Amino acid sequence: MPVPYDALLIVGFGGPEGPDEVMPFLENVTRGKPVPRERLLEVAEHYQSFGGVSPINQQVRDLIHVLRPALIRRGIDLPIFWGNRNWHPLLTETIQAMVEVKHQRVLAFVLAGFSSYSSCRQYRENIEAARQAAGPTAPAIDKVRVFFNHPDFIEATTDRVANAIARLSIEGREAAHIAFTAHSIPMLMADNCKYAAQLTETARLVAEKLEIPADRWQVIYQSRSGRPTDPWLEPDILDYLRVLKEQSVSQVVIAPIGFLSDHIEVLYDLDDAAAKLSQELGLTMVRAGTVGTHPKFVEMIVDLIAERLATESGSACERRTVGVCEPNHDVCPENCCLYPISRPLPASRRA
Repeated sequence: MPVPYDALLIVGFGGPEGPDEVMPFLENVTRGKPVPRERLLEVAEHYQSFGGVSPINQQVRDLIHVLRPALIRRGIDLPIFWGNRNWHPLLTETIQAMVEVKHQRVLAFVLAGFSSYSSCRQYRENIEAARQAAGPTAPAIDKVRVFFNHPDFIEATTDRVANAIARLSIEGREAAHIAFTAHSIPMLMADNCKYAAQLTETARLVAEKLEIPADRWQVIYQSRSGRPTDPWLEPDILDYLRVLKEQSVSQVVIAPIGFLSDHIEVLYDLDDAAAKLSQELGLTMVRAGTVGTHPKFVEMIVDLIAERLATESGSACERRTVGVCEPNHDVCPENCCLYPISRPLPASRRA
């Protein structure tokens, strides 16, 4: 039976790779959003403190480098393309390149594991806009489902957290708290998606594997960027660290489960701001690594691609999930992850 797709598309967020790219990149990220100019300039300084270079693009290159042979080992031999939402290589450029080599049906893996407007629907909008820009010969593009409760994602995340706990003093590990962090989003967005519930389920599954009691872990948020008057998901990581100090907690592991790689928001908000505050408060803080190119995470990507290939070919396939949350849908409902600035999407666009 023929393979239902003729190419793979890795879809990333994008990031600047030089000081002159920082402000144009941030303007792309915030276009149409109520982000104060002052906040934009503040975040620009975060990037400039790292030489104006975000590590996120190189991290995608590293992932593709290990993904390609992993796919071949599973008998999946498809060309891999890469396009970003906010910076080069942009989706518009990548899809135009697909048109030039006459690809007709493409499977997209978006580098985001949870459901929200920003982490799912907006990527689908970006893909559709890039297809429209490429014209009538643009390939059809389906998106792989989110993976917050895929067992390999849980295993990779658990391994990263376990390694962080092992860096604490032996006598303090039993009382250490785990802060599972993710990017905060506006409540207006959070109320129309399963983002917070999915994050909580991922954290619960990891804590369960590590036998961490419920009173020693919590989902915490970071990196909010909207107007101060708009409600966003809380608590913020810095506020949470102050609460831990008030509760006489002495050791904390911060595990950024909402991020797949150690990019600027992880490096600045956690390794810089949270680490400095922890030192001021007298807290011992260890930051867990993101899944990055963990072998189990790479295996999960291959598994999800193989799952979709089998489904589209009419073959029986195991849909692997763990925990109590329902498996995520392959085809997003029309009202999935709505947000006031959402645009309509064709009904045929996959999850």
